[in-house]
Amino acid sequence: MTGVTEPGAAVLGIAVALPLVGALVVSLLGRWPDVREAASLLTGGALLAVVISILRRHLAGEHLELELVEMMPGLPLALEIEPLGMLFALVASGLWIVTTIYSVGYMRAHHEENQTRFYVCFAIAIAAATGVAMARNLLTLFVFYEVLTLSTYPLVTHARTEEARAAGRVYLGILLTTSVLFLLLAILWTWQLTGTLEFERGGILSGHAEPPLVGILLALYAFGTGKAALMPFHRWLPAAMVAPTPVSALLHAVAVVKAGVFSILKIVVYVFGIDLLSDTGTSEWLMYVASFTILAASLVALTRDNLKARLAYSTISQLSYIVLGAALATESGVLGGGLQIAMHAVGKITLFFVAGAIMVTLHKTEVSQLDGVGRQMPVTMFCFLIGSLSIIGLPPLGGAWSKWFLLLGTVDAQMLPLAAVLIVSSLLNIAYLMPIVARAYFVPLPAGTAATGISEAPLLCLVPICLTALGCVVLFFAAGDVHALLLPMLGSAP
Repeated sequence: MTGVTEPGAAVLGIAVALPLVGALVVSLLGRWPDVREAASLLTGGALLAVVISILRRHLAGEHLELELVEMMPGLPLALEIEPLGMLFALVASGLWIVTTIYSVGYMRAHHEENQTRFYVCFAIAIAAATGVAMARNLLTLFVFYEVLTLSTYPLVTHARTEEARAAGRVYLGILLTTSVLFLLLAILWTWQLTGTLEFERGGILSGHAEPPLVGILLALYAFGTGKAALMPFHRWLPAAMVAPTPVSALLHAVAVVKAGVFSILKIVVYVFGIDLLSDTGTSEWLMYVASFTILAASLVALTRDNLKARLAYSTISQLSYIVLGAALATESGVLGGGLQIAMHAVGKITLFFVAGAIMVTLHKTEVSQLDGVGRQMPVTMFCFLIGSLSIIGLPPLGGAWSKWFLLLGTVDAQMLPLAAVLIVSSLLNIAYLMPIVARAYFVPLPAGTAATGISEAPLLCLVPICLTALGCVVLFFAAGDVHALLLPMLGSAP
């Protein structure tokens, strides 16, 4: 997607550098918690302002790209804005602010240690996610993808318990192994076939690879992107739930898993091209792998009593909606996958915020312990209801639109059994989420439990929960704008 660079493209470098500068400042201010947290918030606000300025220039038709360094002839680390990356950058930068606010309330209420390290690693992870979003080629994507893995490892092992260290080993083991053995091989193979790693509208593999090889490359990319949590490479995600809830929010909504499914969607659109996959039928197997993951993870979620574990398996299922949208190789499927990146992010971060709020306020972590919690934390649990309904896909909440376009994608691809998968998945969403709400509101407090009246989460936790729940509603009405933003990646005018 190279072309004439507009003046002022250095703003892309600023977007990646800002969180790194913020990380340095936060590390220097560690002995002054209030100032440290203010610096984190200011950095988040500055990044969002920069990303919004990039969005305005992008919508005005400016082509922004920036070469950072040439690793070897023809292989630069380079940044560029295209529609899908623009959306991911908005999601990551916008949710970083609310997650930082929530983190301040959570970390203080839970008396967490090593808070400075937490904020530093969080900032580095956001810088890496921004780099992934703005990557101009596969090399840049791979470098920032790996930085994201390494920067989040200290967050997963934050508690420094044996359980946390074991989870960290699973986390690093799966993500590094898949990316080095599969993703890197796919990138090198693509370079050997095409002589380029640049993302190009319509793809770069057409004319360079026959159907059997196209299918092999697609498998390497799909399973090599371990952050997408396709089964059987999903165990790192539930294992990482030992981390503090703000880290879970980062993993499930803001950066890590979204970097995975974003990468798969971007590679399908700009490396393979949906026409190549559609004409050859080489992505059909991936549709079934994604469908299996959608249903199997939902069934596992039904069996989990721990609230965060249930939400983790829900995330595994919901991520594969995006992989399915990519594999369908239709315009509606790809747009549905793109919409799901934003819709799931806002809905799922709301649910994880609520799980953390319940834990720090009432010290409850299991679904079976939530009887009557809605009477003690009515606002918090109402937000859980809003987030749940968005995940289920009911209007007027954002998740309705992504599921609608994915359903259209299955029709366009003439894969009606996969439409049934999406419908059954929504029913399973109801089955594992709505009992939580029913327990909270309609089951009385356990016998012998003293009624404590209203006992909402700390304000710095409650405000972000309300903001993200409101975001689920706003995205329903703003879906047209998101759709218009994404259309040009398929060569369509908004």
